[in-house]
Amino acid sequence: MRYRFKLTCFKSSEKNRLQNCLTVSNIQLGNVVSDTFGKSAQAILDKLLENPADTSSDLEPLVYKSLKKKLPELRDAIDGFITPEQAGKLKVIKGHFEDLESRKAELEELILALAAPYQQELAILQTAPGISSIFTAIGIISEIGTNMEAFPSAKHLCSWAGLTPTNNESAGKKKSVRVSKAGCCIKPLLAQCANAVVTSKKHPEIRNRYLRLKKRRGHKKAIIAIARMLLTALYHMLKNGENYNAELYRKSDLPPADREITIEQAIIIARNQGYKIKSATA
Repeated sequence: MRYRFKLTCFKSSEKNRLQNCLTVSNIQLGNVVSDTFGKSAQAILDKLLENPADTSSDLEPLVYKSLKKKLPELRDAIDGFITPEQAGKLKVIKGHFEDLESRKAELEELILALAAPYQQELAILQTAPGISSIFTAIGIISEIGTNMEAFPSAKHLCSWAGLTPTNNESAGKKKSVRVSKAGCCIKPLLAQCANAVVTSKKHPEIRNRYLRLKKRRGHKKAIIAIARMLLTALYHMLKNGENYNAELYRKSDLPPADREITIEQAIIIARNQGYKIKSATA
């Protein structure tokens, strides 16, 4: 899985190189199409590389669907000049990118074959927020394993993954601390999952907690807290063999039964539970 991540980074690097070459040549396809490596954009680029000096070719047979409405913009976007040196470089970049795609596909087939014995654990992980992709679930299992008996508690797992603050205290004074440098691979993966969850409204129990933390601590610290929250949930899910249960988090947000709260606090709690509050006079 770490090698798959490297291949993904290599692909992104080649995409950026190709875009830089086009910018140098005043080919602004990226301003018109959403993906320079899409079907229409690649067909146009192949046509340009056949004869870099000719930018007056008919584009209509090369574009698909909604891009047919943007033919004037596309003609303006390719009104540049690709030098022979840049054309050669673009061909090398395209060939390398296509090779990376095929190698990544081969690697993914191998990964799926190796992950076959862990289908039950993978199915459990995919019920958690932000882990719908099979490769995300495989990446997590490849880092933490499936036997949670190796960790005495979820806190130990979070500490091993580098999601807990370090202890920086001297002479009774606690100084500013950061999370440890452990978990160099699992920590970024969980942070990506956390970012995906907090931007969605499907899991208000997590999004609302993120918004509360963000007000006090900022986005980055809130994301680390959500990543730790997700890893704690994954620990118990794998240990007990249970799917993700959002109701457990919603219940934990409720105040004790014997605690008195104001109307404003009750409204906030109801909103955090996903209810929509309307005025009685509306």
